Amino acid sequence: MNLFRVIVNLFRFNRTNWKAVALCFLTASVFWLFNALNKNYSTNVRFPLSFEFDQAKYVPAATLPRDIYLNVSGNGWDLFRKSLGVKLPLLMIPLERPTEVKKIVGSTMPPILAGQVGNLKINHVVTDTLYLNVEPKDSGRYKLVVDARGITFKKGYGRISPIVVLPDTVRLEGPRSAIHNLPDSLGLVLPERRLGGNFRDEIEVTVANNEFIKRNPPVVEVIFEVGPVVEVQRKIKLELLNIPAVIKSTQQTDSILCEVRIPKNREEDFRQISTVKAVVNLIGFKKGEIRMLPVVVGLPPYVELLRTDSVKIKL
Repeated sequence: MNLFRVIVNLFRFNRTNWKAVALCFLTASVFWLFNALNKNYSTNVRFPLSFEFDQAKYVPAATLPRDIYLNVSGNGWDLFRKSLGVKLPLLMIPLERPTEVKKIVGSTMPPILAGQVGNLKINHVVTDTLYLNVEPKDSGRYKLVVDARGITFKKGYGRISPIVVLPDTVRLEGPRSAIHNLPDSLGLVLPERRLGGNFRDEIEVTVANNEFIKRNPPVVEVIFEVGPVVEVQRKIKLELLNIPAVIKSTQQTDSILCEVRIPKNREEDFRQISTVKAVVNLIGFKKGEIRMLPVVVGLPPYVELLRTDSVKIKL
């Protein structure tokens, strides 16, 4: 009966007894854990991965694998630290001919990595295959043009000066295939904005596969003036080029109507310019009927062409 009371008193809910019990359990757990971690185990560990190649001549054309899973054996303490990412060695795979290696099978990697994992032993590579895409490095210089479709203006206002880009070219460096597939000029997209005053902003040069292409400079400055504008209609001379031997135009006119937007203070100057004309090139046109939109040439830089009449040609 006394023994029963002792046991009941031991587990009776009071702060002093429960602290002692918890401390006993904690001490036993720590001793058990320390003893268990001194043994050897096997587990999967993710190691960071890097590739060695001549980076002055070659560059990745796609994201290279950044890690690899290995099944390794070793001391419990060491495995515990590695599993937590503490003091993980960076594993290096050399590539003597990087453009020729498209994949590396996991079973071929233990001899390469064995000396890089410290006291651990590699049992096998869990990652099945590493896929690589490395190309020769190339570079080129490209013209920058502005896409201002996102820009609108307050009523009665518009652009009254040419768009200036500083600098107006960019040097790109990256994988040969990506560099060679780029157009001769790159577009700078202006942010959507409603303007009533001059525009001056820094715009990022964006390129597809931006991660693998270096830009110099990555940001350029775009500047243009904004002020009061008017829309003007004017007839301009029509000129036909490469006319076939026998041709007649159903549009019996030597001029067409065009509509432009110009700075308000340059309206009179524009009306006095005589070099503006509409050109239709008939090269390759032999027989039949065609409607063409002329190309307007001779416009001053401050003039923005809005629309022109089309021309119908019949042979």
